[in-house]
Amino acid sequence: MSESTSAHLSHLTVLEAESIHILRETVAEFANPVMLYSIGKDSQVLLHLARKAFHPAPLPFPLLHVDTTWKFRDMYTFRDQFTAQHGFRLLVHQNRKALAEGINPFDHGSQKYTHAMKTQALLEALAQHGFDAAFGGARRDEEKSRAKERVFSFRDRHGQWDPRRQRPELWNLYNGRIDAGESMRVFPLSNWTELDVWHYILQEKIPVVPLYFAAERPVVERSGNLIMIDDERMRLRPGEKPSMKRVRFRTLGCYPLSGAIESAATTVGEVILEMVNARQSERQGRLIDHDEEGSMELKKREGYF
Repeated sequence: MSESTSAHLSHLTVLEAESIHILRETVAEFANPVMLYSIGKDSQVLLHLARKAFHPAPLPFPLLHVDTTWKFRDMYTFRDQFTAQHGFRLLVHQNRKALAEGINPFDHGSQKYTHAMKTQALLEALAQHGFDAAFGGARRDEEKSRAKERVFSFRDRHGQWDPRRQRPELWNLYNGRIDAGESMRVFPLSNWTELDVWHYILQEKIPVVPLYFAAERPVVERSGNLIMIDDERMRLRPGEKPSMKRVRFRTLGCYPLSGAIESAATTVGEVILEMVNARQSERQGRLIDHDEEGSMELKKREGYF
């Protein structure tokens, strides 16, 4: 795309074109790609872009949901209805050994829980199906370790990432060469921001999980976070009393580890207005990002997406 052409395209159109190019380039270069599907807003945008990239053909790869079994109930409902409506091939993988051992976010802490139910589960699924490239919806503006990642992010035979061994990416030239057993994580939304995502959701009318919009929900205040009580498995600490607050989520994960924010935004337009005035990080409420110094980078080195 020439500079003169780019100058006449909107910001979102340029981002869309870049992401579609990355999606098509990955499918052309790799034998067995897969798209990681977390059910969040970034996944919805990434999936929408993939449908555009390969329309009118069906997606040339399956979706993979790494299921910890602790997602919000609304996320499971949305996942099943949305994927069935569009006929996507959805793979759901759980770490059965960790489930049998009873690994959970209350008894084992966020580090051990995340390693077992997310990192190990993801590595199991990628190895089991022999995927050599995995699309993810991560963006550079989310968190400092993600800002270090390239669009094509190399993983060794153990699924591990070494930020010192990243390959150069000049313009839109990506190095997809790997040996047997190695793989690539691919991030087509790397250059998007949280606001870009919401503007694109508004422009394209992309459906998202209702938890992104404000509603009265039962929460407890815990270590400065508002944790929603989503089912009977939630354990209250001594002195904790649930209360109803008008809240929504900027980012979604496992419900005991995801903090809500108080908000009045009930539409995409109101969410965008709220984001324009926000002074807090999008992932401030993700407890797994802060369970130790450099937490996300350490998790990514071990294989977390």
